[in-house]
Amino acid sequence: MLNLQTPVARKPRDDGEKPFWISFSDLMSALMVLFLVVMSVALLAVTKKISEVDRGEAQRHADIEALMQEVRLVAAQFEGVKVVGTTIDFGPRATFEREGQNTLSPAQNALLRSFTPLLLDRLRSSEAGKHWFKRAVVEGYASRSGSYLFNLNLSLQRSERVLCTLLTAAPPDAPLGSDDRRMIAQRFFVGGASFNSLRDNPAESRRIEFKLEFKTRDERQLEAAGAAPAGVDEAALDAALNPQERCPIQDH
Repeated sequence: MLNLQTPVARKPRDDGEKPFWISFSDLMSALMVLFLVVMSVALLAVTKKISEVDRGEAQRHADIEALMQEVRLVAAQFEGVKVVGTTIDFGPRATFEREGQNTLSPAQNALLRSFTPLLLDRLRSSEAGKHWFKRAVVEGYASRSGSYLFNLNLSLQRSERVLCTLLTAAPPDAPLGSDDRRMIAQRFFVGGASFNSLRDNPAESRRIEFKLEFKTRDERQLEAAGAAPAGVDEAALDAALNPQERCPIQDH
C-alpha cells in the first residue's frame, strides 16, 4: 500500500514577523502622538508668551497715548503750541526773530516757564510718566543761513537757552520749584539739529521743540531688575542748581 501522508501545511514565512511589525507600527503611532502633544504644548507656550508681549506693548501704548492726550489738553491752553505724536512744537510762540540769535523774549520766557511745570505735573502723575517716561530732548533748530557747524552750535545754544530759562530765576518771576528744577536737570537733555528738519519759512525753522522719549519694555525690565544706572545724588544736585546763577551763554 502506498503510504500517503498528508503534507503538513507550512506557515508563511512572515507569520512570525507579523507581531513584530504590528508592535513597531503601534510604537510609531505612539511616538507620533507624543510628538504632536509636545508640539501642541510648545505652540501654546509660545502663543501665550506672544500674547503676553502683545498685551504688555498694548498697555504701554495706551499709557503713553493717555499721557499725550493730557499734554494736548495742556497745550490747548497756550495759543500756537501744538502736540504732534510725542513732540511738543511751540511754533511761533518760541521762534527766534533773527538769524544767529540765541536769546528769547520776555514773553517767550514766560510761556516756557508757564507751560513746563504743567507738563511736569502730568509726567509725575500719569502711568506713562511714572513708568515709561525716559527723557525730554529740548531740540533747537536753525534756518539754512550759515554753515552746518555754525548752525549746529547755534541750535545747541538755543536749546541751552531754554534750560537756562527754566533753571534760573527770571525777575520779577520766582524760580520754578525745587522739584521741577530737579526733574528738569535729570530728565531734560539738550539737542541741536543745525538746519535739519527745515520749514518752508526760515523764521519757522528757528524754533524750539520738546521731544518726549519713552522706555521700551526691555528697558523697563532691566530697570526693574536693578540693571539701570545709579541715580544722581539729590543733595549734590540741589547744591549745583543755584537759581541765582546767571546763564553762561553769551547773548547774541
